[in-house]
Amino acid sequence: MYFENREPNYDKFPTLKIEGCAGESWQGMDAVVRELQSRVCGDKTVIVFDYYHGVHKEVIEAIICGLHADKVIFSEEAKLPENVLLEKLGHNITDDRVFGSISTHKLKEFFDGKKLTVLTEQAEEAKGFVVIYGIGASLVAAGDVLVYGDITRWEVQLRYRAGMDNWGACNYDEDILRKYKRGYFVEWRVMDRHKTALLPKTDYVMDLNVDEEPKMVTGKAFHAMMKTFSKQPFRLVPYFDEGIWGGVWMEEVCGLEHRKNNMAWCFDGVPEENSIRGEIDGVAVEFPAMDLVKTQPVNLLGKKVFSRFGAEFPIRFDFLDTMSGGNLSLQVHPLTEYIHDNFGMSYTQDESYYILDAEDGASVYLGVKDGVTDDELIPALQRAGEGTEVFDDKKYINNFPIKKHDHILIPAGTLHCSGSGAMVLEISATPYIFTFKLWDWGRVGLDGKPRPINVEHGAKNIQFDRTTDWCRENLLSNIQELSDNDHLKVERTGLHELEFIETKRYWFDRETVFSCEESVNMLNLIEGEEARIASPDGNFEPYVVHYAETFIIPESVKEYQIAPYGRSQGKEIAVIKATVKV
Repeated sequence: MYFENREPNYDKFPTLKIEGCAGESWQGMDAVVRELQSRVCGDKTVIVFDYYHGVHKEVIEAIICGLHADKVIFSEEAKLPENVLLEKLGHNITDDRVFGSISTHKLKEFFDGKKLTVLTEQAEEAKGFVVIYGIGASLVAAGDVLVYGDITRWEVQLRYRAGMDNWGACNYDEDILRKYKRGYFVEWRVMDRHKTALLPKTDYVMDLNVDEEPKMVTGKAFHAMMKTFSKQPFRLVPYFDEGIWGGVWMEEVCGLEHRKNNMAWCFDGVPEENSIRGEIDGVAVEFPAMDLVKTQPVNLLGKKVFSRFGAEFPIRFDFLDTMSGGNLSLQVHPLTEYIHDNFGMSYTQDESYYILDAEDGASVYLGVKDGVTDDELIPALQRAGEGTEVFDDKKYINNFPIKKHDHILIPAGTLHCSGSGAMVLEISATPYIFTFKLWDWGRVGLDGKPRPINVEHGAKNIQFDRTTDWCRENLLSNIQELSDNDHLKVERTGLHELEFIETKRYWFDRETVFSCEESVNMLNLIEGEEARIASPDGNFEPYVVHYAETFIIPESVKEYQIAPYGRSQGKEIAVIKATVKV
């Protein structure tokens, strides 16, 4: 296995230095308060603190306390009560433990219009130094100074786990899956729309991921950071999580601290979930990667991808580690029409498994066996879900052996899961939450609760024509050699013709030029210790990546070079590159 006798070099905190922003960042409560105090002048000044749900309002209140305002107004006094919101949001939240429907609401719909007007009048009538704070504070008044408090998506999830409720729901002890569902389908959509409208006119943006150490940058510096990321190679800040089927590969290769349970997941290429980290005048700030997607969509994605998907990032890379672990759950992803009609999504989770590493005997479950019909399979899955019998996977589901560098294609509607003993780089379309688990090998989650099974949804999406021979011919490492010379071999590894993502694998031992192909590029260094990315025209500083690191090349780069570097100099390395077919 790759990690044996090897020193980890995976960078868990990738950071870009943002130039030209001297004096535009502050770290710590005292520094933030002093800078905001300097903006108070004249007969009247109004400072507005708006922020994302997940930010602890106590941190904002501590800053406000240090400012000594003459009048303080809390915007959330005008928020609609929870019972009224539940009537409004019932269709989006649903009773399902996992799945809802994507909200198209605006933040203003969460407030009582009359109460907002009262707060606005209070702000207008107040004299001296006025502070308005709370989620939606900018709905009360525009103010003279606008501060936006931001937080990463992963930190929000950790705070859910620690007991934080959904916004005003008081569901502190509710099942984490239900909290996450309300966040994913409702709150994050609404908050992102509101934040995206505010960012162009925000005077300051705060990084509030650590309560004890608030950080703040000017709006100008924030947008300089977004522009920098949109014009050069970069990595997202990864996060790792434990799971019941977790393995040991990531712990070794990525240099992770051992925890009670094995690490199962790593999101290192999912802008909807990950963050970006920049250093602005000596202060390291971390913001959601979706801030970049929303503020620089054309530079990042390219005109053609943006025209198709809007300001959404359609590709994701993540890790699934079952090395010395267990099987993933047997699952299927929804067809495009089904995900649109039932969940409000415009495209579905077509995906693939690129096998970074594998133990002897590793395998993948894929498609149904020849002759299996729905009236046999679905009742068997239902009985297994009810606990009346153990699901006989050998009777119904194909199991194919896999090895390192295989690429398994999984268009929506295909029954699948990785078996134990595999290190999977999952390359897929972005709607990652839409996994219909059909059988989970009789396990419970780390919380001791049964993991959700969705046979009813799954039954409506399983494609029974994806049989043994069909899967072998269409989905198992259907690799096509495109070119081969002394120093470069290019292979098309997928995805399936039904999927909008194209993947190519490149093997090379010297500096090689790559084209963005009119699409954002997402890559991973799948072989070799280090690689150096450079601009043929010197448009960005050289950028170094390490083994197994996912990195993004914005479409605005157009052309770039990758070369073996450091411990890989003079050796052959390999990358896999994903683009959107345009």
